[in-house]
Amino acid sequence: MDLPTTGHDPVLMTEVLNLLVPAPGKTIVDCTLGRAGHALEIAKHLGPTGRLIGLDVDPHNLEFARERLKAAPCEVRLFHANFSELWDVLKELNVDKVDGIFADLGISTNQLFEAQYGMSFSIDMPLDMRIDPRIRQSAADLVNSMRDEDLANVLYELAQERYSRRIARKIADARRISPINTTGRLADVVRSAIGQRPGEKIDPSTRTFLALRMLVNQELENLTSLLKNAPGYLAKGGRLAVISFQSMEDRLVKQAFKMLEMTGVAKILTGKPIIPSDTETASNPRSRSSKMRAVEKS
Repeated sequence: MDLPTTGHDPVLMTEVLNLLVPAPGKTIVDCTLGRAGHALEIAKHLGPTGRLIGLDVDPHNLEFARERLKAAPCEVRLFHANFSELWDVLKELNVDKVDGIFADLGISTNQLFEAQYGMSFSIDMPLDMRIDPRIRQSAADLVNSMRDEDLANVLYELAQERYSRRIARKIADARRISPINTTGRLADVVRSAIGQRPGEKIDPSTRTFLALRMLVNQELENLTSLLKNAPGYLAKGGRLAVISFQSMEDRLVKQAFKMLEMTGVAKILTGKPIIPSDTETASNPRSRSSKMRAVEKS
């Protein structure tokens, strides 16, 4: 597929603005800045007295976003940080409370297809999957060192891969011959283990690649940290909105928001998750699986 001119098309843009309600003088945190698609539109509503705080673990996308936000009408402060490190960022800025926190848990389209990230099963490239260069172990390190039983558990628990044990055994057999160091070879090994499943439209290696990416980047651990701590950084009436792209993430968000409402910390603004319109999915197919939930601090 062709990359968008900015490297990524943001999803649910109108819905994000409607839920976050950015306005002059407010402070909004974009925890997953990416290519600044959402941030650019949020900044337009904050005015000269407002502040946009942006975090991203990918220094390449962070610099791209910095250039796009140079003409923003509000104050802009950007940080190379994971959203699990939000408290450290706010402490550095001497900010106690903010009016909105936003996180889009999907990866940028450019990260899927640029070789430096090493996570595409459709293009052969070095197997890596680290979005944050501070992470020590790559996907290749894990694929070539984990016990096949542990690898099978990862595939099942993170991506609900029902053929996890068969795939793990095939990987173990393949790496005995030579290390699996490219995305193409890993994809071929997975495909040879399970073939194209009847009725499946996605590539057979999709779930394996998803699970490894989540493991390498500790995505669920970081999300759990954000959901636990973010409400404490919100001012009264402040809003937290999260866009997820797969069922495990959405389940964590749903459960966390229910607990916030039950304990009186926040009220849920989205009875059902907000999903993209038919028009959006037609113009941006990658938006198809996105779901957004939001709460407001009580």
